[in-house]
Amino acid sequence: MRSPAADVRKAQRLARKDRRAERGRAASTILPPEGVPLNLPVASIGVRLAAQIADVLITTVAAVCLVILFSALELTRPQTIMAIAMLLFFVIRVPYYILSELAWNGQTLGKRFLKIKVVAHNGGSLSTHALVLRNLMKEAEIFLPGTLLLTLDQESPVASWIALAWVAMAFAIPLMNPYRQRLGDILAGTHVIHLPQPILLKDLAGEAKPMTAAKPGAKGFAFLAHQLDHYGAFELQTLETLLRAQDKFMSPDVHARNRRTVATIVEKIRQKIGFADPIPPARAVEFLRSFYNAQRAHLEQRQLFGDKRADKHHAADETPQ
Repeated sequence: MRSPAADVRKAQRLARKDRRAERGRAASTILPPEGVPLNLPVASIGVRLAAQIADVLITTVAAVCLVILFSALELTRPQTIMAIAMLLFFVIRVPYYILSELAWNGQTLGKRFLKIKVVAHNGGSLSTHALVLRNLMKEAEIFLPGTLLLTLDQESPVASWIALAWVAMAFAIPLMNPYRQRLGDILAGTHVIHLPQPILLKDLAGEAKPMTAAKPGAKGFAFLAHQLDHYGAFELQTLETLLRAQDKFMSPDVHARNRRTVATIVEKIRQKIGFADPIPPARAVEFLRSFYNAQRAHLEQRQLFGDKRADKHHAADETPQ
């Protein structure tokens, strides 16, 4: 059996590796109305640019389809088709960004593909004013200077240099901002984050735990039915939280306090259920895992027969039929 010091050193190495992986990545703390702070990674410039390109392609395809339709219906002439195409791109683009972010709570189709979204910088709900402002500013920050760059003319170098400087400034502002906010985000009080990835925790009952190698011939723990009748679902969930905490990183001081806590809980459970054999400190966690598995199976079996036990007071709540 490995010593606690070896487990602590391994946990410290894993924690340092995680910190190196997270280094350089900005984080955002969101405080929702429930009052529970959420730490979410801020979307990088590359991811936001990819989402922007996807949205531009979507709106461009829509504009091209309308231009083809107008040409087929002979509603335009070859001399005006480019001007109509630019006008349609603008008319489609502006409502697309605003309405999609209003309908999908801060997401366009491009943002949904890249799993990012707009959030309020103060942790509150997104307002219509903020979404309209940030998307109208996008016209002045990105599309208008971009159009000027595409129409550069050697005969007007001043306008070309102004457009180039404006585009450089628009890209420099998010790079210098820890929340990667562009000018529209700063004015609207928003920034863009990565959506949190849901993680399904492992089923403790399905995890196979090896027997303690330091005790050759040691037997597992077995519990009788009457020993499992003392607790309910609430106590089972509390025990599950404690067992999951055993796999997390702990400093030496926290690890020592945790061992004392586990020993106290084991002793209380042993006395409550009438478990006669003493539990060695080295097998305290193993005892709790075995008791968790047996208690969970017992409660699930009782629930099949309509006996749902909420907590340890279930016996006092039962009324004679």
